[in-house]
Amino acid sequence: MKVPDAGTLWELVESRAAASPDQEMTVDEHGRRITFAGYKEAAERAAAGLAGRGVRAGQVVSWMLPTWHESLVLAAALSRLSVVQNPIIPIYREREVGFIAAQAGVAVLIVPGRWRDFDYEAMARRVSELNGGRPQVMVCDRALPEGDPAALPPPPEVPTDARLAPVRWLFYTSGTTAAPKGAQHTDATIIATARGMTACLDFGPRDRGALAFPFTHVAGPIWLCSSLLTGGTNIIIEMFDPVRTVDVLRRERVTMAGSGTAFHQAFLAAQRKTPGERIFPHLRSCPGGGAPKPPQLHYDVKNELGGVGIVSGWGLTESPILTMGRHDDPDEKLACTEGRAMPGVELRVVTLEGRVAGPGEEGELRARAPQMMKGYLDPALDAGAFDQDGFFRTGDLGVVDSQGYVTITGRLKDVIIRKGENISAKEVEDLLYLHPKVADVAVIGLPDPAAGERCCAVVAVKEG
Repeated sequence: MKVPDAGTLWELVESRAAASPDQEMTVDEHGRRITFAGYKEAAERAAAGLAGRGVRAGQVVSWMLPTWHESLVLAAALSRLSVVQNPIIPIYREREVGFIAAQAGVAVLIVPGRWRDFDYEAMARRVSELNGGRPQVMVCDRALPEGDPAALPPPPEVPTDARLAPVRWLFYTSGTTAAPKGAQHTDATIIATARGMTACLDFGPRDRGALAFPFTHVAGPIWLCSSLLTGGTNIIIEMFDPVRTVDVLRRERVTMAGSGTAFHQAFLAAQRKTPGERIFPHLRSCPGGGAPKPPQLHYDVKNELGGVGIVSGWGLTESPILTMGRHDDPDEKLACTEGRAMPGVELRVVTLEGRVAGPGEEGELRARAPQMMKGYLDPALDAGAFDQDGFFRTGDLGVVDSQGYVTITGRLKDVIIRKGENISAKEVEDLLYLHPKVADVAVIGLPDPAAGERCCAVVAVKEG
């Protein structure tokens, strides 16, 4: 059963725990399982533990944990405390994290000790030292602080109007600027995205989705809310591995295996090693996004893996999943487009001459949507991000056909998309310019069959 409309993430946690207390919410590679009731209880204990460590409502708390059970519990615990949470993708390092800590006024930074041969704790402590002792560094290696929930303050207030909801999320994204940009989201914008996505995918209580990407990406909380809205299960993958991940997803009866081209290609490669037997016998669809897909990939996935094929969407950190295919769309549309506008989304295509385009005519895609951010943390960036009618300028070029299906054709922005993550060409250029032997440099994206695009630096060296 679907739960009633919720105004906050915590209200969603409470509603689902009441509706489906014993239903399995998550399972990880090691077979650890949490029910919806167990999730709420774990989040309350963690919230009490964090409050005991000084975390207070209104503070900005940054965290860059891997995709663990504890990461999902932490998101709910921070929601229970009414903080502004800032998930940071794990590829960021001291330069980006230091910028975020200073700009956002981060009070607490939660990191693992070491993960994938990188010392996150040492990096976090350097950031704190360089920023005058802020933020407070908290190390959580698969264990969150715990306390007595009886000592917790009242739950967060539920806004009467989603448009008046307070900022509860900061997601930083690379774009055309040299520094990452902080997009301000509310619980309402994340929940609106999840509600639309679950409708497009027909995701329900019997579904088991693959959470195989960094949970700190904006899509992480969206999939969390999707699970809470519907009662579906998340299969948690700490780090994608073409062999081990396939084994886990098979064992856990995955029905929706996402979440982008690189994943789908890995699943196909595994399937081709076992002809005559479906590696995912319960598969219903392969959700996609992050970057456009080769049209043939949809047909290969449908014919070889099974299900309806790839159901992909298009969006940005600033306004996630603006369009998405539907599980019952025709193959041609699933293969060649990114679906139609999600519920409540207004799309406008504007030609390079500034004229509103007609069906099938290319231009910049602009949007107004319930899942749109409240603006950037640096308000100076907003003037160039929105047009005079309040439409967000996505920087992506595309066409909308007469039926409303969107095809992405290119980009206005100088951005390279590698494995679904944005890389600012200017940011890399500015760093390479610092090298004493570099006279000039241009960073471009080159096609890559596995990553989508790779960064290529064309360098002119100084004489001598």
